[in-house]
Amino acid sequence: MSRDGSVYDARSIKILKGLEAVRKRPGMYIGSTGKRGLHHLIYEVVDNSIDEAMAGYCEHIKITIHPDGSVEVEDDGRGIPVDIHPDEGRSALEIVMTTLHAGGKFSHDTYKVSGGLHGVGVSVVNALSEWLEVRVKRDGKIYYQRYERGVPITPVKVIGEAKGSGTLVSFKPDPEIFTTLEFDHAVLDSRFRELAYLNPGLKIVFVDERLDERKEHQYGGGISEFVKFLAKGKRIFHEPIRVGGCWNDIKVDIAMVYTSEYNSLIKSFVNNINTVEGGTHETAFKTVLTRVMNEYLKKLKLVREKGFSLQGDDVREGLIAVISVFVKEPQFEGQTKSKLGNEEVFEGVSKVFREELIRYFDRNEKVVKAILEKAVQAARARIAAKKARELVRRKSALENTTLPGKLADCISTDLETSELFIVEGDSAGGSAKQARDRNFQAILPIRGKILNVEKASMDKLLKNEQISDILVAIGTGVGDDFDISKLRYGKIIIMTDADVDGAHIRTLLLTLFYRYMRGLIEEGRVYSAVPPLYAARYNGKVKYMYSDEELEEFRKGMKGQKFELQRYKGLGEMNAQQLWETTMNPETRKLIRITVEDAEEADLIFSILMGDNVDERRTFIIQNALKVSNLDI
Repeated sequence: MSRDGSVYDARSIKILKGLEAVRKRPGMYIGSTGKRGLHHLIYEVVDNSIDEAMAGYCEHIKITIHPDGSVEVEDDGRGIPVDIHPDEGRSALEIVMTTLHAGGKFSHDTYKVSGGLHGVGVSVVNALSEWLEVRVKRDGKIYYQRYERGVPITPVKVIGEAKGSGTLVSFKPDPEIFTTLEFDHAVLDSRFRELAYLNPGLKIVFVDERLDERKEHQYGGGISEFVKFLAKGKRIFHEPIRVGGCWNDIKVDIAMVYTSEYNSLIKSFVNNINTVEGGTHETAFKTVLTRVMNEYLKKLKLVREKGFSLQGDDVREGLIAVISVFVKEPQFEGQTKSKLGNEEVFEGVSKVFREELIRYFDRNEKVVKAILEKAVQAARARIAAKKARELVRRKSALENTTLPGKLADCISTDLETSELFIVEGDSAGGSAKQARDRNFQAILPIRGKILNVEKASMDKLLKNEQISDILVAIGTGVGDDFDISKLRYGKIIIMTDADVDGAHIRTLLLTLFYRYMRGLIEEGRVYSAVPPLYAARYNGKVKYMYSDEELEEFRKGMKGQKFELQRYKGLGEMNAQQLWETTMNPETRKLIRITVEDAEEADLIFSILMGDNVDERRTFIIQNALKVSNLDI
């Protein structure tokens, strides 16, 4: 008997049958019940089709998102087997769709390499869907079965005749499981594009009926074409370097190109699975690249300083690379496969990459010199940035008298109650200073658009007056010197106008935090204020509205009644009292907490918004301008 008097015996042990465990603990299988997990449902189904393509049986994959939020994935592979399993006495199709760890991925006779090695993918999708339907074309017939929340509703039955073979899976994510049901078009399209590059010749069609858009991805150049796409709009130093080979059944394929940019972008994949957190293959690539670059620096005698050497960040500045490996038994961390752990892959990538890179460098000395000259410049900038960081760190350590002159600090020194508002413009900053509660709210006005840190080196960033003011006010330091324990305010609130310029400034600030102070976002310290778009005055009352949808609802409710409507073009149009009531008062305001739910997704969005591809950025902004999530009221 337990201390509280309850009985702890065999009856206390709960057995979760079938797919009950998945519904009970979905995060264990798909990572989260937010946007990341929602997208993972599609990836699991598509990965099965990709495995068919890698095995040589699939040439076309079509993904469709319907207006009601349901998804359809169709391929022309062999089709999931439908015959009766000798041990289970049920159709293999039903077993695959309803049983964890059941699939063809465990046998190398079926798939030499595969992304879905755990065998839980499609059954997990089934368990977490309100409904799922599967149609299989095999042996001239169409086989069908329907499930609801993982439970078969119909038997496997023939519903028609068919030519060819393939599988079509339709499903609708379960609202009882997921906190959001809104698929992100840009994130999905990026993933499907990646898969097409990684599988030359495979045609992937993405139809989004919500936006009336259709994209076709098919590329013959493989990852060489992939790095060219990633470098689009940037000045490149050379044509993509493509190296690869095999070592002990590990296939290695690497493409890389150097650009004039300051940031690097390395995408790594194992059996077509995007390893967002890297792993042994990516570590091997970075290690070999740094060592070989230092060897050629000495060989070509490009620097005179004694003891001068390049660090990893130096040789990767401006680098865009894609690393794709194929392994029979990959060991991933977790079902979502974000990091590769195989030690033998480190050795395999190291041997293949080193040998092939040296062979390329020996034949292309002009290219090597251009790359090394950029790396040497990066090293010298790194040394200068270290001195600049030390200066910022010394400034931060001084008393409040050295805080930025524009900063109106708060009285409280309690981290959890204090707030820093970074406000667009001196006018709005003046109103905010009048409106605030000086006991716990600090105001830092910034004028105009800050430096685009996506396209700036660290030393240039630290020399920028506005960014320096922000860093000193926040107190944590930046980059390698970031220390969350030195944070001066519990909430960092970005307050900009509700227009295009305001959105741009907000994005520039978020890019700064994401790239160089990510801990602020990871700890949930960064927020975006939500100022109203409209104020309606009627019968001595004032109604504030934050979207066009709210305005439309208000108009419907005010039919036949007179009211005066004001459209706020900026924060400066509100007086101090209005700004306090609508945007700064903790009791009535609306804040969006900025989160990094998925590092890959965040990296993609920032690259789109802050990169050089104007058309892609415009499309993203149009599609996402009116979306608000994670509302903290």
